[in-house]
Amino acid sequence: MANVKKWMTKWEMINYASLDFSQVLIYMLITSYLLYFYTDVAKIPVATAGVILLIARGFDAIDAPIWGALIDMTHSKYGRSRPYFLWIAFPFAISAVLMFWNPNMAYNTRVIYCAVTYILCGVLYTGINTPLTSILPSLSANPQERLTANSVRMFGSQMGGFVTNALCLPAVAMLGNGNDTKGFRWFIIIVATVFLILTLHAFTVIKEKVEVKTEKVPITKSVKAIKGNWPWIIIVLGNLFYWIAYTNRSSTLVYYFTYNFNNKGLVSTFNAIASIQVVAMLLIPLFNKKWSKTQIWITGFIVAIIGQLIIFVGGKNIGICLAGWIIGNMGSGISVAMPFAMLSQAVDFGEWKSGIRAAGFLTAIGSSFCIKMGSGIAGFIPSMIMNHFGYVADKTQTAQSLFGIKFCFIWLSIILFSIAIIPVLFYGKYEKLETKVDADLQEKRAKIKEKELSINNAK
Repeated sequence: MANVKKWMTKWEMINYASLDFSQVLIYMLITSYLLYFYTDVAKIPVATAGVILLIARGFDAIDAPIWGALIDMTHSKYGRSRPYFLWIAFPFAISAVLMFWNPNMAYNTRVIYCAVTYILCGVLYTGINTPLTSILPSLSANPQERLTANSVRMFGSQMGGFVTNALCLPAVAMLGNGNDTKGFRWFIIIVATVFLILTLHAFTVIKEKVEVKTEKVPITKSVKAIKGNWPWIIIVLGNLFYWIAYTNRSSTLVYYFTYNFNNKGLVSTFNAIASIQVVAMLLIPLFNKKWSKTQIWITGFIVAIIGQLIIFVGGKNIGICLAGWIIGNMGSGISVAMPFAMLSQAVDFGEWKSGIRAAGFLTAIGSSFCIKMGSGIAGFIPSMIMNHFGYVADKTQTAQSLFGIKFCFIWLSIILFSIAIIPVLFYGKYEKLETKVDADLQEKRAKIKEKELSINNAK
């Protein structure tokens, strides 16, 4: 890095991280507590709640590529990705507040309200989360600096998760004074306000600096950037199954400790400790000096699996479970960070292969689509399993129901993390092409710039 141009200042990296911090404040509330909010606060049956989560994800098959294509077609004074932080911030914050409002309605109306507000919030989340990843190739042309910026961003993400997980249930209890509906309302208002302040400030700081082709890229052309882009396909598959596994583990944790341990207080403690995975994230640039991205990503999945196995062996021993939880989250910390950094290279590969730079479209599906679709599937699968084993909200659970909760939290997570490894096994040969891809693109861009200068001088 000493002899290579540096594109980003430390202050820009910090603000890039604050964008993820502020988004995760809300997203972690959805991931860890929305299913619980629906079943135990809004009093919606677990199977119905699962169906809401799954149906809403059907919209992701439509809105993620649309948002990505919109970014590719955007040409404003702020750039392509950056303006969306300004345009979507207020609508997303308002939709999040509405989603956790739980108005006093008849049952059928309440179910419809939950579905509509969840879908609305999900669509707007894609609109503000997609540019968070698509902007990275425009912040720096240096692959190592991108990796560093992504690691700093992941640090911000984990801090956002730590704040939400550490404060949510205690704050809800305090703000609601025993009324969870009131407590969730005040908590989401506070969180949404912090999100707005940090997002709008970061918008004023970060800039798109890398010169790329500025013509608008229509969605029909963006789709062509997928053809032959096997690195991108591998990243999407691995990332999708990661988010199914991770969200399943996060959303069932609250049930596992509330009913299997009879200790709801452990939920906030364990969720807060989960942010220790930021340590592993910050070490990724160091790991990458010795190991390939492929090796690092696979290792992350394996460590996450080992953590769940330790929790299983620990039974109701809190100390052993805590050790397994820390180890597992170190692994998932690595697993979540790698795709976001690797997507930048997949965008470059697509441009190298097809001549089309569809950063918005490719990152929308590779990041936001995977996150949201994975979350929806992970909300549906455990809800169906728990319903099958007889889970009833806010009641003493039967031995059968407790087994269903335990299976979802431990074994389903292990199965899903294992599946996520399979596509990543094939990424190595494409990673070896990164240096050539980067050199060829720089040469191509230099020739285009030289040609444009010649034309301008001739005029």
